[in-house]
Amino acid sequence: MKNSQEKELLGPLPGLIPSGRDFFGEYRSLGVSTVTFKIVPQNENDVLIIENTFREPGGPARHLHYFQDEWFYILSGNFVFEVGEEKYELNAGDSLMAPRRIAHVWACTGKTGGSILIAFMPAGKMETFFREVTKANAMPPQDPELWKMHEMELVGPPLKLG
Repeated sequence: MKNSQEKELLGPLPGLIPSGRDFFGEYRSLGVSTVTFKIVPQNENDVLIIENTFREPGGPARHLHYFQDEWFYILSGNFVFEVGEEKYELNAGDSLMAPRRIAHVWACTGKTGGSILIAFMPAGKMETFFREVTKANAMPPQDPELWKMHEMELVGPPLKLG
């Protein structure tokens, strides 16, 4: 396992991250899904790319990022999104941008799960957020202070499915 000091020394080295594996070789769970770090930032101004793989339906609470644009690319499965007032249904190959300061919420809707790549530009405090919330093996709690500490605002509950 590499720590943050080793990450700083390594920099953006080319290398293979096998399917289902994490940049650091770590395992992170949000209960209904796993999070694997694919591209990690050297600092808060770089990009963070994660793969979020769902075993069952679900998603995060409605929120906004103060400083990050969030880009989604569906690898497999079916997802619903709300970005601002707009609603979308996305399938494999579709992508969507959620601009900073615009509330958004999304969920995997397929009974067989799905997988999504998510890029945070710039990374800001998102790596720290995922390290913290995956300790509980559950979707991030609806604790406004936790979200604010990571430069986001919690603005509503997760999407109701079914």
